[in-house]
Amino acid sequence: MNFVKMHGAANDYVYVDCFVEPAPVDPAQLAPRIADRHRGVGGDGLILVEPSDRAAARMRMFNADGSESEMCGNGVRCVAHLVVARGYAAAGAVTIETGRGVLAVDVRPTGLRTSQVRVDMGEPLLAAADIPVVGVGPGPVVEATCSFLAGVEPWWEDSGFDPRMTCVSMGNPHAVFYCRDIARVPLETVGPRIERAEAFPRRVNVHVVECVGPGHVRMRTWERGSGVTLACGTGASAVCVAGVLTGRSGRRLVADLPGGRLELEWLESGHVFMTGPAEEVFTGDWPES
Repeated sequence: MNFVKMHGAANDYVYVDCFVEPAPVDPAQLAPRIADRHRGVGGDGLILVEPSDRAAARMRMFNADGSESEMCGNGVRCVAHLVVARGYAAAGAVTIETGRGVLAVDVRPTGLRTSQVRVDMGEPLLAAADIPVVGVGPGPVVEATCSFLAGVEPWWEDSGFDPRMTCVSMGNPHAVFYCRDIARVPLETVGPRIERAEAFPRRVNVHVVECVGPGHVRMRTWERGSGVTLACGTGASAVCVAGVLTGRSGRRLVADLPGGRLELEWLESGHVFMTGPAEEVFTGDWPES
């Protein structure tokens, strides 16, 4: 099975072009093995690029633990780059079918293996039931008290961590927490604890955010099913929305992630737009179908 390794702001996945390759029989079982950074190709998961009767291509995304996710912002940029680079669609306006629905993207090639891609991420879902979050009331979850973070922990003071959460769905669920210093948050331990808290029946992506200015944040991410990743496009979109809801940042935002920079804008019309890079790293052949 031929594959291509790609990344968006260092959020890396193994991609299979199902226009020319048969789709894996059991992608949920394949994902943990092919994404293994020691015994496989290595990556944050597996993404299938399939033909679609609704768009230029369909994206199916599997986390490193084999669970299927509805959406991946950095992944959809790479899928859009691939369909243009391989001639399945012309550069410019392209549509990609995802678990969130059909998304409109704008692909601008910047080299033989790179593109800058702007994605209409759609409107955020803010009602607790739509995210979903339980035990917090029916409306938007903005700076809500977390019962699963009861009691002050030693690292809270060092990091300036605010234990209240703001939750947003961009087709997949996100919990946003603000702090003074993201480097001092032990995300490797607190991330999985929040991800699997009873408040989140479908688990949750966890983000810690440090405000640099009204239009600039730094953030780190624990991704549902993959662990700490270097970037999260849907997460950065959720952070843009959370910043407006909490009054901490404006509708236009630059987000610096460990893997690179993303540009976000939450329009008054309700749609969130995300702009960032997509890059091919290498191609290879996996010995199993």
